[in-house]
Amino acid sequence: MSDIINILPDSVANQIAAGEVVDRPASAAKELLENAVDAGATQIQLIVKDAGRTLLQVIDNGCGMSDSDARLCFERHATSKIKQSDDLFNLHTMGFRGEALASIAAIAQVELKTRLHDNEIGTCVINEGCQIKSQTPEACPEGTSIAVKNLFFNVPARRNFLKKDTVELSHIEEVFRRITLTNCERTFLFYSNGKLLYDLRPGNLMQRLCQLYGNNYRERFYPVEETTDIVAVKGYIGKPEYAKKTRGEQYIFVNNRFIKHPALSAAIEKAYTDLLPERNYPSYFLNLTVNPARIDVNIHPTKTEVKFIDEHSLFALLRAAAKKALGQFNLATEIDFNPSTEFDFNPPPEGYIPRQPTVKFDPTYNPFDPPEKSTKGPTFSGGYNGGDDTFSKSHQSGNYRQPAETNEPPSNRWDNFFDTDIPTTKQQAPQEAPKPKAIVTNGQCLQVQNRWIVTTMNSGLLLIDQQRAHERIVYERLLNSQASGCSQQMLFPVNCTFSAADADLFNELLPDLQQRGFEIDCLGKNTFVVSATPQGIDTNELQQIFDQMLAEHKGSMLQKHASRDQSLCRSLARQMAIKAGQPLQSDEIQTLIADLFSCTIPDISPSGQKILVILGPDQISKLL
Repeated sequence: MSDIINILPDSVANQIAAGEVVDRPASAAKELLENAVDAGATQIQLIVKDAGRTLLQVIDNGCGMSDSDARLCFERHATSKIKQSDDLFNLHTMGFRGEALASIAAIAQVELKTRLHDNEIGTCVINEGCQIKSQTPEACPEGTSIAVKNLFFNVPARRNFLKKDTVELSHIEEVFRRITLTNCERTFLFYSNGKLLYDLRPGNLMQRLCQLYGNNYRERFYPVEETTDIVAVKGYIGKPEYAKKTRGEQYIFVNNRFIKHPALSAAIEKAYTDLLPERNYPSYFLNLTVNPARIDVNIHPTKTEVKFIDEHSLFALLRAAAKKALGQFNLATEIDFNPSTEFDFNPPPEGYIPRQPTVKFDPTYNPFDPPEKSTKGPTFSGGYNGGDDTFSKSHQSGNYRQPAETNEPPSNRWDNFFDTDIPTTKQQAPQEAPKPKAIVTNGQCLQVQNRWIVTTMNSGLLLIDQQRAHERIVYERLLNSQASGCSQQMLFPVNCTFSAADADLFNELLPDLQQRGFEIDCLGKNTFVVSATPQGIDTNELQQIFDQMLAEHKGSMLQKHASRDQSLCRSLARQMAIKAGQPLQSDEIQTLIADLFSCTIPDISPSGQKILVILGPDQISKLL
């Protein structure tokens, strides 16, 4: 039998390594930015075109490289960070594996220009697919510039697996944020397709957070600073009232290196016990300084996972530090002793003309008309009208039929389920004051613990989750609504500020938001002014509503067949729906049930959860 084991050529070995180190443009950006930081650069530029497909370039003013180092850096296992195995447990740098440039060069066309500070002329190296095409002297600024062109040009299958540009760019921005949050003393510039997205100047961590996410972040966090023999913790944790539905803004750094550690994340969330609603997560930006000899960072190709010698002690100390900050600053006045020196004012762009405020009213309204002539349905205390609500124009055009206007039972598979007809809005009784525990209407409807509604049916009892039911109603009305006639003008317009990436995404969603009844104008510098909203929106929480909407939209972009319109309406419906624990009056309960059974899908919420349960006589007898 002939020998079957062969030594792989370097080009093949490098492509295999590239599969571990570089799986998308963001991975290449991470390696290049870390090298720039390790080079001691004080100013770093990241330039991308087509989300890194066409060009991904990092320019720094670091120490630079000699002619021989510029050629040797493309070899496998070439690094200046470690010389022996013991150095792995005494790391103070970002990159050390020595495979980054070799892996990138194996799947891209790389142009490297570098010059030492003491030299008058630098060198230019061109590498394509692990083959050095040329190395020539060249006049260039001191430092290093690495341009990665046509990523995956020789691996078309990998290139086809890349997502659309908005998704890939969001991954690059996430890598950029992780690097910049631990290097606040450096200047970072980020360009995408010739547009400046971020211009980050040196400052403290809070100033860097405001530069990345907006000035409104200054009031959202409590400082954390604890020092022990095991670990030193420094950073910020979010106030409970600013918790989010996603874990997007949870950053833990160990010795200025971003990591993912479920145990440490759980320790911080334990500190928020009984402070957050269910499925809400706090934001935090914490840097842990630990003796490098007590951690192992060489367990994952991307170096985002580490092992600690005394993990249990770290868990307890981190939770205690978070609880102390929550208790210490909860009622104390917060003062920022290092405020931004910039004047916090965003002037409108040149040529901007503010929209003249208007007042919309019903010209047919007559306060002396008897109540039975009014077709308006009862108003939910959550700010959303039940029967004939803000989206009346879409109802009148036939997009949505409701029992209150037709006096006909819903014509779907839920017909004839009720023992008696559900009272319509024309048969309303005067509104009653909310009762704290339960409301009974005509012996048919009951609200239990201000969360569930129980009503009788021909086949037994019907149990309805009021929040999910109203979410379904609002969702279908938003899908069928048009902008005209469904907006309420705001007496005082509200400014909303986003990060550069979120501002671009928000700009894409503006036409859809305007179709749903928002009136929004761009003021420049990632700031938007909202002058009108659909009825039912809490204008005091517009910033949180839009932040949550953008977070959910980013998640939906990763789904191949996700509809942007449905995702937007689903997010808004979740924000506008009445919440569990809110008492409802009897006519509100009846209108809610009537509107629910006029929906296309009355039994499933937009998020896929069950809205109602039917308990038949057999099931009830088993319970008793």
